Amino acid sequence: MQIEQFETDIIPLRQKLFLFARKYLQNGEDAEDAVQETLLRLWKIRDQLDNVSSPGTFSMQTLKNICIDRLRTAKEHTEINDFHPVANSDTSYSMMERRDTIVLVKKIIEKLPELQRTIIQMRDVDGYELQEIAGITGTQIGAVTVNLSRARKIRCGRR
Repeated sequence: MQIEQFETDIIPLRQKLFLFARKYLQNGEDAEDAVQETLLRLWKIRDQLDNVSSPGTFSMQTLKNICIDRLRTAKEHTEINDFHPVANSDTSYSMMERRDTIVLVKKIIEKLPELQRTIIQMRDVDGYELQEIAGITGTQIGAVTVNLSRARKIRCGRR
């Protein structure tokens, strides 16, 4: 890929990449760093991008992988001690039950295969549409639907 083509095909994706990274990482500075790293990686392999059928989807996949790596490295998982219920009218029993449920759901989601974990996060937490998820993950909409259904069945304790 020539410099001009990189500037017309990849650079305009910057805002879309940033919005995705900010939703995924929940921090603007971290999102900007992830986007910069994505653009740098793509620049380094620009000669190989001519063989990619969809540079936009490839860019989103690269960014997603960088975000996942950053989250794994940071290990910023909410611990039970970090949870502070807001409702004052809750009894201590109901607050404890809610905490236990949150911890249990997180553990179940963490055990899902990576693709299912990513899809359920993007759909149920981040609010992405199925077509957007398919584009980002590089899968078909049908595969997204199947993986989402399987993830929800496992999350709800059904197999």
